[in-house]
Amino acid sequence: MKKNCLRLIKYGICVLGTAALFLLTGCAKEKDPMEKIKDLEFTVLAEDNIPEELKTIIDEKKENAFKVTYQDNGFLYICIGYGEQVSGGYSITVNALYLTENAIYADTTLLGPDPADAASAKKNAPSYPYIVIKTEFVDKPVVFN
Repeated sequence: MKKNCLRLIKYGICVLGTAALFLLTGCAKEKDPMEKIKDLEFTVLAEDNIPEELKTIIDEKKENAFKVTYQDNGFLYICIGYGEQVSGGYSITVNALYLTENAIYADTTLLGPDPADAASAKKNAPSYPYIVIKTEFVDKPVVFN
């Protein structure tokens, strides 16, 4: 009887241990690689502050939409161009710039000319709107949204 009781106790401990193991491993939350870790601080650069080599790259690509990254002196430059537009008056807004486990996400939007200026804007020559975002260098790929 003692042997049966000890066997039953050992069996119960094994069952409880196995159940606990399954519960502990089953409850672990998998981290989403696209989940934002933090927003990145950034500056939108005026043309005068863009490194010369990057200006050359932008000038070569500006007629078509482009997405370029460039690094220099511990900084990452994220450039987004929207190609040739029929007139001037366009602007670009940065919706988000944030770090995830696997990448940096950059989201921008091209805003058209003010409708009040639309009549005079049509007389203008074509424009090539682009934005250059400067942030700290992080060795991760950039995903453009």
